[in-house]
Amino acid sequence: MTAAPEPPLSGYTVIDLSAGIAGAYCTKTLADGGADVIKVEPPEGDALRSWSASGAEIPPGADGALFSFLAGSKRGVVAEPDDPAALERVHSLLASADAVVWSRGSRLAEHAALLPEEIRRAYPHLTVTAITPFGLDGPWKDFPATEFTLQAWSGGMIGIGRGDPERAPVHIGGQVGDWLSGAYAAAGTLVSRLATLASGSGRLVDVSMLEVHVLCLTYYPVTFFDLLDRPFRSVRSLFVPGVAAARDGLVAIGCATAQQWFDLCAMVGHPEWIDPDEPIAITELAGEVAPELYAWIAERDVEDVCEAATAFRIPNAPVSNGSSITGMDQFAARGTFRPNPRDGFLQPGLPYRLSPDVLGDPEPAPRLGEHTDSCRVRSRPENRDEQAGPGDEPAALPFAGLRVLDMTAFWAGPSCTHLLAMLGAEVIHLESTGRPDGTRLIAGVPATEDRWWERSPIFAALNTNKKSVTIDFQTERGRELLRGLIADCDVVVENYTPRVLEQAGFGYEAVKEIRPDAIVVRMPGFGLDGPWRDAGALAYVIEDASGLTWLTGHPDQNPVEPYTLGDPNAGVHAFNGLLLALEHRRRTGEGMLVESAMVDAAINIAGEQVIEHSAYGALLTRDGNRGPVSAPQNLYRTSEQDEFGGRDSWVAIAVATDEQWQALCGAVGRPDWAEDAALSDVAGRRERHDEIDDGLEKWCLPRTGDEIVELLSTAGVPVAKVLFPHRQSETSQLGARGFYETVEHPVAGTGRYSTLPLRFSGAAVPYHRRHAPLLGEHNTEILTGLGLSEDEIASLAADGVIGDRPAS
Repeated sequence: MTAAPEPPLSGYTVIDLSAGIAGAYCTKTLADGGADVIKVEPPEGDALRSWSASGAEIPPGADGALFSFLAGSKRGVVAEPDDPAALERVHSLLASADAVVWSRGSRLAEHAALLPEEIRRAYPHLTVTAITPFGLDGPWKDFPATEFTLQAWSGGMIGIGRGDPERAPVHIGGQVGDWLSGAYAAAGTLVSRLATLASGSGRLVDVSMLEVHVLCLTYYPVTFFDLLDRPFRSVRSLFVPGVAAARDGLVAIGCATAQQWFDLCAMVGHPEWIDPDEPIAITELAGEVAPELYAWIAERDVEDVCEAATAFRIPNAPVSNGSSITGMDQFAARGTFRPNPRDGFLQPGLPYRLSPDVLGDPEPAPRLGEHTDSCRVRSRPENRDEQAGPGDEPAALPFAGLRVLDMTAFWAGPSCTHLLAMLGAEVIHLESTGRPDGTRLIAGVPATEDRWWERSPIFAALNTNKKSVTIDFQTERGRELLRGLIADCDVVVENYTPRVLEQAGFGYEAVKEIRPDAIVVRMPGFGLDGPWRDAGALAYVIEDASGLTWLTGHPDQNPVEPYTLGDPNAGVHAFNGLLLALEHRRRTGEGMLVESAMVDAAINIAGEQVIEHSAYGALLTRDGNRGPVSAPQNLYRTSEQDEFGGRDSWVAIAVATDEQWQALCGAVGRPDWAEDAALSDVAGRRERHDEIDDGLEKWCLPRTGDEIVELLSTAGVPVAKVLFPHRQSETSQLGARGFYETVEHPVAGTGRYSTLPLRFSGAAVPYHRRHAPLLGEHNTEILTGLGLSEDEIASLAADGVIGDRPAS
């Protein structure tokens, strides 16, 4: 009988010294991959053990459902930081481990001997992953912050125009930045591991949550502004139709192109709205006819609206929440939600599926201190150098030598392969002249501009360091070229709808015949099976279907789509799945299929909704700019006009602790608040939130945003200006950390490009080493490498199989 294959991270030991969602999700990702994660807590336990977003009572000795989800498959150890013997035990665990994940928030992690720099000095073999709001260096490194204020600093609250312009901007609900930071921290830990395998010494992985927010909540706005001298959007608006009320629930319909708008007009029986020569913008016209659109939807059931929109190839989805999502046919058919192994409530399955399946089912979360006595340290592996230095010597890029065929487009897929390209892989971005990457076409550059398809800031920002080859694989000659290219690549990543590659003869089994050890990452919207298999899946559709939209917006209005999260979230989760597949191949020589559905990744970071409803019967709902953690938490208008002449200037204030409340009272001159016993805890402040909001509104209104930030941050209160996205680069923290690098593009010009939200010690090279490729720029180089002659390449170009400009 053949033994079952081990999980990819079997034998990899991680010490979890984190607190909160970000660190817990990072270490959950590692534990799901087979790592031995030892959660070390002070005697009072991680605050997540008593957490419930709905306020459900957690009995003494029990754990909150979210903790039970996030701590699955981990072991639990308790250590009192003031007890020398207990502290020595923590040091013994660190000495025998491979990695440690650290964040502030517990007495243990904040002990002087267990700060990241001290751990790194004492244990140079360790990967030390530190997750902090702003990063470990820079002028803001010690500033107080919450997920809410980080959204404001990132530009993600105003985003790409989200929200009712008659009201304050609205944050994205669900603490999404914490989840995204955890996903990036897991990726950084596993990337650092590659350097350790090569050298025997560890790395410091410095994760900035602000930089995660910038990458995932905005759409490369600084590059856009630099290259086109205008912001992506200058005003906020409600997308129409967007989320609308049908007869039996909420449904979302999105028009990302003019053709989809024309099809929508035909679908609702108003072809007279279609006038290609009408000078009025589609978004403006949609606003004018919105009442009739909403009336048409209101007369129909959600299922009927979705069926009609699908028939017209218009992106659509039901808007799910924690109560409804588990009953949706796609997720029921795929077994997306599974019982928690300890407490029985429903929770999301893994965000990716590997074939062969080497991950197994999660094990129960540990009770507080459950393994304190039984947890034994293991001996250090023989290849580990006891005399290893601090590991800060410049190292080769971690993916140097890896060749990747990038069959992706738009944002989700390219964001995954961009991580590989920035970290050293040779990434060959496959397009065709008939279907260039869609991000080349959506920047609003007029077709009268010379080589307009090369001027998109979005394509430029997503594809640095890549090579471009154009092959029409709908032709037989194109398919022959593609077979040769697959044979020459280690990894294939694609994000077409499932039928595209399969109809062309390039499903996973076909790829395996060409290259037996190939790793194929497929990123469908809804998965490779199920009734929604072939549905179109733009970012906002994924947000609607997963529950991310449900928690965003004001409670007296329909929710609004985040409009950004679905794509980059899918990209980083697919990257994590790919890292596991690479480790499996390193150990076994075997290739792997990674099915990383966009919606599964989104469901994981929105999973608290299902968990709370299943465990406690509580339906989490949107609450404008308030939230479950801080009180007060809201946006307050300042005295300035915004740069567009409007009154859209705001600050974000979030009080997360009683100490911060006292500091706020002192800074705004309200001793009556400070002395009011009813306001001394978060529950009391939440009861009187309206009253506090009124006082803070009056205090903020005559002041500028800079004045408010200076006064409150100095006092120790989390505060931020609500930045327009293209102004995020003006924060001194991002500049000090070198988050932006300048890139010169031969057609688009010179601009600043965001990098990664991770800093690796010893990384001496820039992330952006070459501009994004011109269309078909590397055709000759790549095809010559496949053995084609100059005459053969010229013939392919003459026949339109390859090319360097769009076909139409």
